[in-house]
Parts: sequence; C-alpha cells; structure tokens
Amino acid sequence: MKTAKISKPHNEMSKTDDIVRRQKEFLFPCVAHYYEKPLVLVEGKGTRVKDTDGTILLDFFGGILTVSIGHANERINRAVKAQMDKLGHVSTLYPTEPIVVLAEMLAKIAPGRLQQSFFTNSGTEADETAFMLAQLYTGRQEIIALRYGYSGRTVLAQALTAHSTWRALPTQVAAVKHAVSPYCYRCPFKLKYPSCDLACARDIEELIRTTTTGKIAGFLAEPIQGVAGFIVPPKKYFQIAVEIVRKHGGVFICDEVQTAFGRTGGKMFGIEHFGVEPEIMTMAKGIANGMPLGATIATPEVADSIKALSISTFGGNPVCCTAASETLRIVLDENIPARVEKLGRRLRDGLDALKQKYPRIIGDVRGMGLMQAMELVEDETRGDRTPNAKATLQFFEETRKRGLLVGKGGLHGNIVRLAPPMLVTEREIDEALGIIGESFTAMKA
Repeated sequence: MKTAKISKPHNEMSKTDDIVRRQKEFLFPCVAHYYEKPLVLVEGKGTRVKDTDGTILLDFFGGILTVSIGHANERINRAVKAQMDKLGHVSTLYPTEPIVVLAEMLAKIAPGRLQQSFFTNSGTEADETAFMLAQLYTGRQEIIALRYGYSGRTVLAQALTAHSTWRALPTQVAAVKHAVSPYCYRCPFKLKYPSCDLACARDIEELIRTTTTGKIAGFLAEPIQGVAGFIVPPKKYFQIAVEIVRKHGGVFICDEVQTAFGRTGGKMFGIEHFGVEPEIMTMAKGIANGMPLGATIATPEVADSIKALSISTFGGNPVCCTAASETLRIVLDENIPARVEKLGRRLRDGLDALKQKYPRIIGDVRGMGLMQAMELVEDETRGDRTPNAKATLQFFEETRKRGLLVGKGGLHGNIVRLAPPMLVTEREIDEALGIIGESFTAMKA
C-alpha cells in the first residue's frame, strides 16, 4: 500500500511559494490561475480579501460573481452555523424545511409561471437538468445554444459551450447546435445595430431549418453572456429569437447562473430586461454567496415531464439551502436590484470616462448593473480591433500591484470583467475606478 506523504513548508520558502509548489504537485495541471505569480488568498470580509503576504485587496470579481453579498457575511454565517448544528446532510430522499423554504422563495421571485425547482451542486448540473427537461417535455432532442456561450466542464456542458479554449474534447453531443451570438462589437455579419434588423436573432430560423430536423427541444442562452465577456444583446433580441424557437416546438431555457438576484440592476433576473418569460431557468453561483448550490426551476407542466426516479445526493443540502435562503432575504431586505442599478450606473459612467481617456486600448465598454466589462484591443482609434490579450495580462499585474482584483473573459482572453459583491459602496467603486485609471496610465495606454 502506498504511504501518503504530507508536505511540510520548506524553511527557505515563503508560505505563498510553498502553497503554489504543493498545488503544482498535487492538483491537476489544468487548473488555471490568474497572474504571473499566483495569488494565494487566506481571508475575506465584505469586498476585501487578504493574501498570504498580508496584502489587502479590493475584490471586484467576487469568486466569478459568486460572492454576491460579500465575503464572510455575518447574517449568512450565523444561519449556516445554526443549521450545521441541527442537520448537515440527508440527501433529497427526505424532505427538509430548508429545501422547501428555498424552493418557495424562488417560486415567489421567479418571473412568469416558473414554480417547481430541482437542486443540484453547480450551474453545470443545473443546465444539464434543464437540457433533459426540454427533451422530455417536447419529446425532441435538438437544443440550440449560442456561440461564445459557456455552460460548464462536463461532456454535455462542454458541448453546449462554444469556446474552444474551454473544451477538452471534441463535441460529442450531436443534438447541440450553435446560433450566432448577439455580439454587436464583433458582429459576424459586419452589420450595425439597429440597421441590422437583428440578423443574429433571425438567423436562428435558418439554423433550425438547415442543421436540425426542424423540430427542436429548446434554446439555452444567458441573458448576458458571462465568460464571453459580458456580451449584452440588443433589447429585442430575445423576443425575436424565442418566438422562432417556439414556432419550431422548442422551449426557452434561460441560464441565469451569473445574472440572477439583482446583478444586472433594476430587475431580480437578467431576462426580465428583455420582455420574455422562460419555461425553464437555471441558477447557481451567487445563489448561496459561495456555498455550492445550483437550481433548475420550471413551469409545473415542464417539471412534471420527468417520470423516472431521480435524486441529488448533495443537491438541496440543508446547509447550502439555508445559505441560499438567507442570501435571498438579504437581496430582498436591501432591495439589491435597485441598489445595483444605481451603483452600476456609477461604475459604468466611470468606465465610459476611462474609455474616452484611453480610446486606443479600450475598444468597448458594456454590461448591465454590477456586471461591466472592458474589451482591450490593439488600437481602436485606427479601427484595429485585434484582441489585445497581452495588454490584458499587463493590466492584471498593474491592478494587482495597486490592490484591486478583476476578472477576465472572452474567447481571446482580452476582456476585463468587473463584478464586485453587490453590497459594494460608492466609495469602493470610486476607489476601483481610480486604480483602473492608474493602471492604464502605468501601461502607457
């Protein structure tokens, strides 16, 4: 029998170096990290985190939009600790109060006729559940997803994902077809909105007629494409796209994994900005402020389409459901959608001003609420929109030096994503904008 060896810090190494060394030795090499020298975090409170060197940094990515209400939120921590002392785990074979309370809360705040939920551990599982529901309900197989979309790391989720950089295997699910993304800054038709007449949405008709049997199960899309770099579609996009999908017998699966619970500002869910009600919706990330939980909610008739036995061993865990319910109570108590609308406007105004100051490198500023992005290019002033991934890496190092954490996205890794916890303050937004400006200046952008 192999004897496990527990690594101990090398005397000559810092704690940071030792953790990075052990990471490389004992975790899969594919696990990606930001920064030239990986940042090892040890503590977090509110919008701030601390690394192993004791440096305090302002977190404007929140664990990929997951720490929705802030690190170590006291209300959520108290609720979680109390639940852990009562009941930690039983599986979905037994009803519990936490799972029922959360499901009822989601039914009350979800748009349209969405009412019944199934809980899993992640957004990937939530999307897979939605995929299966659409197929069972319609009796059809083919699903339309979007180019630049991201659904997770399982085989099915990678088939739905349209980013070559995130795919470890060739597509192995023939039922998935990819429609053109409503990516106005890089329109594949070389058109301009609104004179384009939303060709990207209307092209779904031809996609269905030429690449499917003509009878589809559904259409899965994020209201704002997250990993793609916060791509925001034109206002009427979903109305046109979903009408086409329903004409061909499909249902609309709205992926709110990154956009839910006020993140887009003014509304509880991202799709509410676009005037369309989905038959199925998925959620994860910010739902439990960092605890692992995914949810798929559907209309009663769609939810009833699963006739086989089904459980989720860890999905709906009492502790995770308690964290989610308390997170949603804070969202409601603090009127997060209205709060984010106001703060998002402040962040966006600041980013637009930076685009005016650094017009060469900042090609596009886009987003909604506290979900904003800057696309960095070679030279926008000369019409050169070549993705500038090198500048993005430099920007990351400069913002880190000045105490700000940001996110990255886009097919080419050239898009800066900003999504702080939603209890961020005006002063912290101004602080972040100041650091961003200083960083571009240091880059001689």
